[in-house]
Amino acid sequence: MIKPSEVKSKALRLEEQNYKFRAFLRNRADYDELDEQFLALHKELFANNNCCNCGNCCKEFEITLGEDEAKRIAAFLNMTENDFATEYLTKADAFDDNPYKFSSKPCVFLEVDGRCRIQKCKPDDCMGFPFTDRPNRMSSLLGVISHAEVCPVVFEILERLKVIYRFRNR
Repeated sequence: MIKPSEVKSKALRLEEQNYKFRAFLRNRADYDELDEQFLALHKELFANNNCCNCGNCCKEFEITLGEDEAKRIAAFLNMTENDFATEYLTKADAFDDNPYKFSSKPCVFLEVDGRCRIQKCKPDDCMGFPFTDRPNRMSSLLGVISHAEVCPVVFEILERLKVIYRFRNR
């Protein structure tokens, strides 16, 4: 698998090809079968992958969180909700589904060794990333392509799907 430090530059070099692959899939793939392929590759690749050895997602993305998630994390950190919000949160953009986001990037809870300080109660968006095990992947292929710049597993999933579909960059 590609090294976390190399994934962004390699994915950017393949970006045009990935957009062509997206169009190829939209015209040729069975959507349910594609979901099954994503899920199988997700399970296979994450079975032997320790995300703490990478942490790119924690360095690159701003995630939003809901009020219940904020309360849960505050309790985990033995903080009042107000103190937690003051120290770690800012208001999310108006178009976001959740009202809050962490106030810094990279994530303030990312430890130097790649571990998450709030692993046991981290927000749903963090737990679910990169979302390649969820249905309706065809509708989110643009997100998959952008996540391939951050996550070595997503990058590998795309590359393996190109082989499965015998995609040739034209």
